[in-house]
Amino acid sequence: MADERVTFHRDIELRSPILIAAFRGWNDAGDAASFAASHLARTWGAERLASIDPEEFYDFQAVRPHVELVDGITRKISWPSNEFMAARLDGPHDVIVLIGTEPNVRWKTFSSLIVDIASSKGVELVITLGALLADVPHSRPVQITGTAVDPGLIARLGLHRSRYEGPTGIVGVLHDAFSQAGVGSASLWAAVPHYLAITPNPKAAMALVQNASELTDIETDITELEIASAAYEERVSEIVATDEDVQAYVALLEERADERSVEEAIHPSELPSADALAAEVEQFLQQRENGGDG
Repeated sequence: MADERVTFHRDIELRSPILIAAFRGWNDAGDAASFAASHLARTWGAERLASIDPEEFYDFQAVRPHVELVDGITRKISWPSNEFMAARLDGPHDVIVLIGTEPNVRWKTFSSLIVDIASSKGVELVITLGALLADVPHSRPVQITGTAVDPGLIARLGLHRSRYEGPTGIVGVLHDAFSQAGVGSASLWAAVPHYLAITPNPKAAMALVQNASELTDIETDITELEIASAAYEERVSEIVATDEDVQAYVALLEERADERSVEEAIHPSELPSADALAAEVEQFLQQRENGGDG
């Protein structure tokens, strides 16, 4: 593959690879998806395979590059990145992990480049990781929903049919591009508590990692995530305990979560919008001030 927008950093021979992708931005509430993908790449010992030049795909006033000092003296600029990392694993499948940043423009061209890179390495299955804000409590297990469009893939991997209608991110466009290229793809979505500003969310990331491992039948060490998740939940619980209103609201979410059956997963199409979540909190606080349920 020869495209000046793509740089291959090394040539790694891969066996029936699976591509796992996550993008910072709209699809990455609590940085859970990108954190999960980073953990997978690190745990599997993935090496840098390829990268996409950001010049054509970003408005640098919206997604600004960062300046940092390397040795306390030398200044280095870090641009929005889309890095492919590859790992040889025991078993029938190797993996490619893509950790990217949702582009501002030319989504079709951007998705086409990703499909071309995946095709050049013989990718047989694509799994994207995503996280969306939801009215769920931090103190309960993370709700993960797996979706796909292809009936065969749904049956084989035990997923739900994607029935979402509405605005989409680069993940949705990418799935359409792979579908047109004849490559099967699936999405894993984590529901992240909307009342938390603490990032990254290791608990949601761990749930995504566990589900991705089960879906691909590839073992992954989650010890670090287990430790981080326990510390995270303890810290959040301490913060919640300092505010009676937040504590009462979390108790309401816990009650809803406990009433929901184990089999009843939250589908991405059913997740409320940010405005709806904000309105719910406002209504809840108003009801408390009025001393009743309204």
